[in-house]
Amino acid sequence: MAPSKTRDRIVAASLALFNGQGERNVTTNHIAAHLGISPGNLYYHFRNKQMIIAELFAQYEERVDSFLRLPVGRALTMEDKTFYLEALLAAMWHYRFLHRDLEHLLDADTELAERYRAFARRCLDGARTIYQGFVEAGILEVTPAQTEALTLNAWIIMTSWVRFLCSTGTHSDNLSQDSMRRGIYQVLALESGYVTPSARVALEALCERLYVPLEQVL
Repeated sequence: MAPSKTRDRIVAASLALFNGQGERNVTTNHIAAHLGISPGNLYYHFRNKQMIIAELFAQYEERVDSFLRLPVGRALTMEDKTFYLEALLAAMWHYRFLHRDLEHLLDADTELAERYRAFARRCLDGARTIYQGFVEAGILEVTPAQTEALTLNAWIIMTSWVRFLCSTGTHSDNLSQDSMRRGIYQVLALESGYVTPSARVALEALCERLYVPLEQVL
């Protein structure tokens, strides 16, 4: 059976409200009022707010899983690096409430916390495989231990960047795509010391494309 249009509207409205106001500030009554439906209509589709959050996380999970993998039948290129970073930026921006309220969300839902741990392990495995692909393509020159460290450090930046922005105060209520883009640049900066001479010019061009001055972030 095709998904209910009302159900789809609830999910889309919840995402917009969570992103704009923060998940903790939005109740199911707020969502129903925003849509002009009764709370009972909303509860027909979702028993509680945790179920809506779980649905949104499933969307985010599927989106990241779809691109965090090696291309089939060819070596990686610098264009792939651009693709990965831009795809991560788009996913983080679209579901930014997940990053802003992550610890609270996981504390409130043990099932979601378990799903997130499995997701994190897949992401780390995928990112490490991709880094190794860049080594094999002659773009990065790193040891296995350095690959592991790069993978972990990139994950820490990506998953904590939104909370870092919120903790500065300036962006606590108004995150921007530019401030998020600086987080992607920070990941790229981690890799700059390991780029091979043949890929240096392309990396510098990518850095220039992603760079956002710090005064626009803090």
